[in-house]
Amino acid sequence: MISFHWVVLGVAAFLHLGAVGSPSPSRAAQAAVAADTLTTAYSVDGVQVIHRRSSVSTVVANVYLLGGVRSAPPGRSGIENFLLQVSERGTARYPRDVLRQALARTGAEMVVEPHEDWTMIGVRSTLAELDSAWSILGDRVSQPRLDSADVEFIRAQMLAGIRQRQDSPDALLNYLADSVAYSGAPYALSAVGTEESLARTSRADLSSYLRTTVVRSRILLAVVGNVDRARVERMVRSAFGALPKGDYHWTIPDTLGAPERDAVMVQRTLPTNYLQGYFRGPPADSRDGAALRVAAAVLSGRLFGEIRSRRNLTYAVSANYRDRALTSVGLYVTTTLPDSVVTIMANEIRTLQMLEIPTEFLRPVIQQFITEYFLDNETSTAQADFLARSLLYRGDVLAGDRFVAELRGVSGEDVRRVANRYFRDARWAYVGDLSGITRARLLRF
Repeated sequence: MISFHWVVLGVAAFLHLGAVGSPSPSRAAQAAVAADTLTTAYSVDGVQVIHRRSSVSTVVANVYLLGGVRSAPPGRSGIENFLLQVSERGTARYPRDVLRQALARTGAEMVVEPHEDWTMIGVRSTLAELDSAWSILGDRVSQPRLDSADVEFIRAQMLAGIRQRQDSPDALLNYLADSVAYSGAPYALSAVGTEESLARTSRADLSSYLRTTVVRSRILLAVVGNVDRARVERMVRSAFGALPKGDYHWTIPDTLGAPERDAVMVQRTLPTNYLQGYFRGPPADSRDGAALRVAAAVLSGRLFGEIRSRRNLTYAVSANYRDRALTSVGLYVTTTLPDSVVTIMANEIRTLQMLEIPTEFLRPVIQQFITEYFLDNETSTAQADFLARSLLYRGDVLAGDRFVAELRGVSGEDVRRVANRYFRDARWAYVGDLSGITRARLLRF
């Protein structure tokens, strides 16, 4: 019989994240989730729009080019990020120096963030300068100059960044782990590209991609700020009206079949060894999502308590839920004794699969999630991103309402069930001393 002392330790270890004594969400924040009347979703000439009215003095407008790594032509991963980075060097109406001066005058910030499911280019601006900043963003998406010298300049910068991956064990580990976890599937591709894909992507490729793939039906716009609908509609038409409509339809990638266990291992002489593995989870719209988040948090607490606090075998260990259209749970650790740590990890997972935690013991964990949900949505930038994920992953811009209710509905039996269903067939990446790790031990997960 398994002692409930395990459960007490598990919850206590998780509480190092701050669940006990966490601030409760404000009444205003709770009311906003309970009845969100400020958020609407609509379409403008084929462009999807999420619009949240806010009284803050700044405006966030994020443009999501949907599809992410699935949109790249064969052998051209990272092409969309490449295109948008080059667009910073100048557009049809804004040559490079004029573009930079205009942004400096407005005080606006413009960002590009590649992601496996989309590429985002966004602007953060004051309400008074929004139109000027938005005009630049619209030109960057629809009318980049793509001068040959600028293409080569950005290519060199991006290649240098990718080569630096070899100098950072964590960066190399993350790249390898993603590649092996989704080998043979789109997520194995890099949203920023590889040395090979960037080297072979020509200016003509960028121009062709812009002409054929950047279409209105691929655009999702999320606006958070004190902007009325009529102004948002004018913004969409002014920026994207000249683009082809296209016939793109966003879908969650097909559920992948059960993977074979695998591990990729790279020899490096380092002060410590780096290990990361992924369990494939369900699609983001699955009913198992909430329970898997909680199960990952409980496991993370157990690993922290046993590997770091009790045995002092690491300074960093975690189990994290990865929120993508196809979800996953990642195990991460740095240690000088990888074989010992892998054995402990396996034991903790087996215990979680065997034991049904009393549901009342999960309440601090669940309350922490809910608290973080409100805290994460305090900024306009976070709200825009969360709303986009809600629409794309859950099919409803107001899915945050259900998110809270689903977390509160997670039971101990749910945690044990998803642990048994998903905490299996891990795929691993390892960077460090190969003499300290046994491949067969990794493949037992």
